[in-house]
Amino acid sequence: MDLPVAIGHKILQKQTPKINVYYPFVIGLANPQAELKINSAIVSTLNQIMVELGYHEPSLQEMVGEFEIKTNERNILSLTLTVYAYTGGAHGMTIVKALSFDVTTGTQYELKDLFKPDSDYVTVLSKIIEQKIKDWEIQLLEPFTKIRPDQDFYFADHSLVIYFQLYEITPYAWGFPYFPIPILDIQDIIQPDGPLEKLLPF
Repeated sequence: MDLPVAIGHKILQKQTPKINVYYPFVIGLANPQAELKINSAIVSTLNQIMVELGYHEPSLQEMVGEFEIKTNERNILSLTLTVYAYTGGAHGMTIVKALSFDVTTGTQYELKDLFKPDSDYVTVLSKIIEQKIKDWEIQLLEPFTKIRPDQDFYFADHSLVIYFQLYEITPYAWGFPYFPIPILDIQDIIQPDGPLEKLLPF
C-alpha cells in the first residue's frame, strides 16, 4: 500500500475586504517536477475561482476559502477547493472545484481520462445520475439530460463522485448536488491501470 502524500496548507489573508482563504500544497514527493505541477495546478485553480467570485471587484465584502482531502492513497490525490464570496445582495456565492492527480507524475485527471475511449461514459454516468435524481426527488431547474464531458468530480470512499455547481441543475436552496457512484458499479468501462482501477476496494 502506497503511503499518503504529505499535505501542508497556506492562507491568504486580508483585512479590507475580509479575506481568509486556506489552500493546500503537497510536500516531500520523490519527483520534484510532479510536486511542482500539482502545487501549480492548485494555485492556478484557486486564482481562477477567486477572480470569478470577484476578488478584484470593489463590491467584494468577504471571501472565505477552505479545502478538503477526499482521497490520499495508492498514489492518487483527490481534493476540493471551496471558496465563498459576498459582494452584496440576498446571499453570497460559492464555488467548489475538485482536482485529482497521480502523485508519481503530477498528471491531473480529467473525467475522460478515467474511462475506456469507446465507453460512452457520458451516457452511462448520466443514466445513473438521472435515476438518483428520481429516487431522491431532487428539484431541478429544467429536465436533466446528461452531464458535461468535463463534469466536476472527485474520488472518495471507493466511489467516483460527480457533482454540480450551484444553479447548474438545481435551485440555490438545494446547494451542491453530489452523486457518489461506486467504482464497482462502473467497473466494465473504467480505463485499465487508470485511477479508478487503482482505487477498487480489493
